Amino acid sequence: MPQPPGLNDAEQRLWAAFPTGATVALGDDRPAGPLPERMVRAEIITQLLLGAGDARPGAVAAVRLRGAYILGRLDVSGGSVEHELLLDQCRLVEEPDFSNAETRQLRFNHCRMPGFDGGGLRADGFLSMSGSEIDGEIRLFRAQLGGGLRLNGTTITAPDPERRALSSGGLVVDVGTFIRNATITGGVRFVGARMNGGLFMEGTTLVNPGRLALDAQNMVVEDTAEFSNGFTALGTVRLRSARFNGILSFSRGRLDSGDPARMALHASHMQADELLLWTDGQIKGRVSLSYSRIALIMDHPSVWPDELYLNGMTYETLRGGEFKDRLSWVSRDREFHLQPYEQLASWYHGIGHDDLARKVQLAKLRARRRHLNPVGKAWNQLLDWTVGYGYRPWLAFAWFAALLATGTTVFSIEEPRPVKPGNELPAFHALIYTLDLLIPLDTFGQQLSYDAVSWSRWVAYALVTTGWVLATALITGATRVLRPASNPN
Repeated sequence: MPQPPGLNDAEQRLWAAFPTGATVALGDDRPAGPLPERMVRAEIITQLLLGAGDARPGAVAAVRLRGAYILGRLDVSGGSVEHELLLDQCRLVEEPDFSNAETRQLRFNHCRMPGFDGGGLRADGFLSMSGSEIDGEIRLFRAQLGGGLRLNGTTITAPDPERRALSSGGLVVDVGTFIRNATITGGVRFVGARMNGGLFMEGTTLVNPGRLALDAQNMVVEDTAEFSNGFTALGTVRLRSARFNGILSFSRGRLDSGDPARMALHASHMQADELLLWTDGQIKGRVSLSYSRIALIMDHPSVWPDELYLNGMTYETLRGGEFKDRLSWVSRDREFHLQPYEQLASWYHGIGHDDLARKVQLAKLRARRRHLNPVGKAWNQLLDWTVGYGYRPWLAFAWFAALLATGTTVFSIEEPRPVKPGNELPAFHALIYTLDLLIPLDTFGQQLSYDAVSWSRWVAYALVTTGWVLATALITGATRVLRPASNPN
């Protein structure tokens, strides 16, 4: 097809190069303004992409343009594009529109443009905007990118804080999503996205303090999700109900909600094979992993914030941190929940540390005590002092031995008198008499045969009362310990 009339020199060069896919270089840098020798109308590029140009046999037709100042709107919405597009170091005055289009490979490398509309886009190749400056919003709702998404080194700035910088609900990306060393100011939305080749955001900075920096609810990532090696989120990272069939890594990343009362990481109901959390410094803001299922957690105790929600979370393996760190870990929810303690105790039991599992159960009951009414607190405090809730039965024997020694000493000094004088009475023995007082049953017959006198009578009353309390506490504690544990899963 002959060139259309009215083309300028740059457009004529582009039209002539299209059949072979040769690159037309109008400059080696991005034009700062509308230089006449670099100006190309968007409608000319659109015509070539939609089949107005001739293809040469034995060559692959393509639009490849460098250093152009592109006027007008590049609009192929709803069209079928059979040719590759490469724009390098170009300045696009208006937002390109590729909504609902079917395309090959699209590259906007080191360009500057006021946004990109790719809603419903279906690309056989990859979509790349690496190194570009986007002064607006990238929209990829329901887009399907067969060759991947590349935003490495890209700078995206939302027009105002209430709008998103990158919106892509229902996005499907094969091969991989690479957003490394980018700076994105405004929210990023990956709700319902499916990343079949992994998600890699190492070194990227997301800036939306006090709001959602990344909203990835219900996202599915096959392979690795890397928010690591310099990744920074100033705002909330929401991964609620997301699924990671591989590693989810925040290694050497930074999470800061911008508001201590807001979530820094909201990852409840999430599923992951591995979670790596070795961030640079403590996470600033709250973290929720409630009802998540994670096979392996590798973390450092210092990274967790003071408010941490773990109720309902299950895991198979923990790596990192000592026992005291794990106790602190499960106790950071402001509301008391049994399940995090039960899960931790179950894990320690499963790896053969029954002693640590008992300590976790004891810590659970002590934490629960703080939320009881005064009567419940008093009774639970007594259980703790006397038998350690049944997990420290030796305490009962220590109390029993101390009381036995006290009673024996008292009744050796102030010997009780016989109830019925006569030869048929058993001989008095202070130790046996004290045992009879402490044991709720009249075992040796001393208690019924002798009656304490004077001030020692009050000691006898105290021993009888204490004996009943110890016995009740021991039975209660033993019942608690021997009761079948509920399944934390």
